[in-house]
Amino acid sequence: MNRCDDLDQMRQLDPGQMYEAIANFPIQMRKAILLGDDIQATAEDYHDIKNIILCGMGGSAIGGDLARSVLADKLPVPFHVCRNYYLPGFAGPQTLVIGSSYSGNTEETMSAFSQARQKGCRLFAITTGGQMGQMAEEHSIPVITIPDSSLQPRAALAYSFVPLMLFLNQIGLSEYDATMFSNCATMLEKNQEVLKREHPTEANFAKQLAGKLKDRIPVIYTGPDNFDAVGTRIKGQICENAKVPAYHNQFPEMNHNELVGWDKADHFRKILTIIYLRDTEDYSRVKARMEITGELFAKNNYDLIELESSGDNRIERIFSLIQLGDYLSYYLAILNQVDPSPVVPIEFLKNRLAEIK
Repeated sequence: MNRCDDLDQMRQLDPGQMYEAIANFPIQMRKAILLGDDIQATAEDYHDIKNIILCGMGGSAIGGDLARSVLADKLPVPFHVCRNYYLPGFAGPQTLVIGSSYSGNTEETMSAFSQARQKGCRLFAITTGGQMGQMAEEHSIPVITIPDSSLQPRAALAYSFVPLMLFLNQIGLSEYDATMFSNCATMLEKNQEVLKREHPTEANFAKQLAGKLKDRIPVIYTGPDNFDAVGTRIKGQICENAKVPAYHNQFPEMNHNELVGWDKADHFRKILTIIYLRDTEDYSRVKARMEITGELFAKNNYDLIELESSGDNRIERIFSLIQLGDYLSYYLAILNQVDPSPVVPIEFLKNRLAEIK
């Protein structure tokens, strides 16, 4: 029996219930929509904002990446995602700084967010509590408190993304409202009927895709707008859930350097699989570049898998591929016979850093 069809083995390999977190994502999205009711903000409150910085790391930062990506051609002000201990130099009183830390204790995020308060930036926080929650309470910082602290941060994407987008909607910087996210949740519920673990491999595209990536290193390519963050998300899910390396880059940038690296890489052919993430809104010249580059990959006999987004709007199309990537990473973990939840190297790193003052 295919390991991805052995329900008992899947449950044994997944004591942390990562599968349930993935399968319950549409429910989480609906709960995240309700968090938007707690946001008390208006466009007038933030009319003088000149730029936005979201401070976050890992699974907490990806919500900011997605917001920046979704709104890339809509926002009238720059949106920067800060994955660092300190803010960029332009941050000041007319900067909106959003601290996103699932645990509330991420050291890089807390360092940058604390600096933002010292510099007089406008602040907003998204967290389950921890130091960030305490800081928000002590200094009357508007905060969205995530209700579930039991998840892995990467499994809490709806909580880090949807309230952020609804906040931006309330202050007049996003057209995406609660109805759009509710419709997206309905689409995801429908889509996962053929992705869930009870659905057999012969009719389950996510399981089939995992089989193609077994013992391979995925290299994911996207366009530069809207779907670049999706590539980052899927790369991260494969690394953390399936415990294998994965990489991501964008068109057209890869055509100006990385493309040459594939020209004489015959000895890597057996371990590398290229994945295109495509979308109907990809710029015409980017589409042409992807086609021509695909011809070069085919000429050199590299495996190329093309995944097309689906949905009625940009949010739905983005999450159609995020959902597929989540299920793919889970089934790849099962094929690799690893528990998808623990991130042992990250915990080792954090513990060692705690020893260094």
